[in-house]
Parts: sequence; structure tokens; C-alpha cells
Amino acid sequence: MFAADELTDDGFLGGRLRVLQPRAGYRAATDAVFLAAAVAALPGQSVLELGCGAGVASLCLGARVPGLVQAGLELQPAYADLARQNAARNGLPLEVVEGDLAAMPAAMPAALRARSFDHVMANPPYFAPGDGTAAADPGRETAQREATPLADWVAAGLRRLRPGGWLTMIQQADRLPGLLCALAQGAGSITVLPLASRAGRPAGRVIVQARKGGRGRFTLAAPLLLHEGAAHDGDRDNHSDRAAAILRKGAALEIGPGGGGPPQPR
Repeated sequence: MFAADELTDDGFLGGRLRVLQPRAGYRAATDAVFLAAAVAALPGQSVLELGCGAGVASLCLGARVPGLVQAGLELQPAYADLARQNAARNGLPLEVVEGDLAAMPAAMPAALRARSFDHVMANPPYFAPGDGTAAADPGRETAQREATPLADWVAAGLRRLRPGGWLTMIQQADRLPGLLCALAQGAGSITVLPLASRAGRPAGRVIVQARKGGRGRFTLAAPLLLHEGAAHDGDRDNHSDRAAAILRKGAALEIGPGGGGPPQPR
């Protein structure tokens, strides 16, 4: 587990959440907030986060939508412990289970094996084996480097969804073809939301939302522009109004048929 001097106390949603994160390990940032904002959960519904880390995405979602039944699966025990601490210190319910997604379903913890969820969300590792330079910190490397194929993340998420439930994921834009191929095995009603840093720039990230057993049309949403202007302007962050509302106020990010309301008929 992490010692106190190995942690920072970080604010999310304009300081509404206070989250402990390792100084040198994997640290959640804006991607976790955008992922949580895109999950169209309603009070009383159940949500599972695969690879929850220190719990940032789940806690951002819980802060926006009261009355959720939330669970997180995390491979690394130290991060699972942090997620529990962060849930407690923010007064939000989050059941954190330690387990290896790659071993699912046979070795899935009993706490999750018999359950299905209305929503599953995930921020899988972005870097494929051999890409770039390995992180010096083992926990950071584990969180960022793909060991379990992206298709297995999708399959695990779909297995844990109830029929008609929604899977929401954030990933690098260049991984979108593989993600769509994996979703073809049991999901539909897919919406892709590109995240672009500025107008005229290619999308670096995508949020993908799909329904288990869905049969609706594929939708490519208009990009979410994260920053205003053509270039960075001084010391301020230059976030667009829409991005700022999500990052600072916990606003929802409505991206498709499942966005901002109850699940639609298949």
C-alpha cells in the first residue's frame, strides 16, 4: 500500500471531490472525468467500472448521479485500497473488488460473478505492448500498458451487462477500429464521440457507447472541442464552455441514444 508521503490530495469537479493519488504512479486526469460524464446512469441503477484505479471515474459519476449502486474491479491491490479510501472520504458508496479482468469469467471474484449491471464503463490502457518507453513506476506501467487485449475488455464488459445495458469506454482514437470490431460481437446502437483538442485538430480520444444486444444505427457524433481558440493563450486552461462544465461542475456529456435519459427500446 502507499505511504502518506507517496500521495497527493487532488481536486476534481471544481474541488467537489478530493482524491488521493500516488505522486509517482498512475494518476487519473480529464479522461476519467469525461468517461464518467458520458455514462447515462439514473438513480437506482447499477454501474461497474472495469479497471477503476483510485476510483476517480466512479466517484465523478457518483457525485453527479445520486443513489447509484456502484462497483469497481481493480487489478492492483494498492490502487483498490486507494479507491476505497477515496470513496469513504467523499461519502460515496463504491464497492471495490480486487481481480484480474484477464481471468474472467472463470476466476471472477464471487462478489461480481453472479451480478449484472445497467452500465459498465472502462478506460482501458492506451499503449500497446512495445509502444514507447516503459514507465519507471510499475503501477503506472501496468495501468497504461496493454496486457489484456482491448477485445477482452469489451467482452468482459458485455458479460457483466444485463440485456439492453450500456457499455461506455474511452480510448485513443487510433484504437477505434479494433474497438468497433470487438463491439460487433454482441453490441449495437453504437455512438462514437470524438474528443478534439481544438477546432481543426484531429481527435486524439474517442468515447464509445454501445448497447448490449442493441440494433440501432451507428452514430458518429459531432466532436467535443476541449479548448477554445487556435492555440494556447497564456496561463489559463482555455477550456471550451462545454468541457469546462463537465470538468468543473460535473455536467453530463450527452452523446447518443442512451445519453441523459432512460435506456431506449432496442
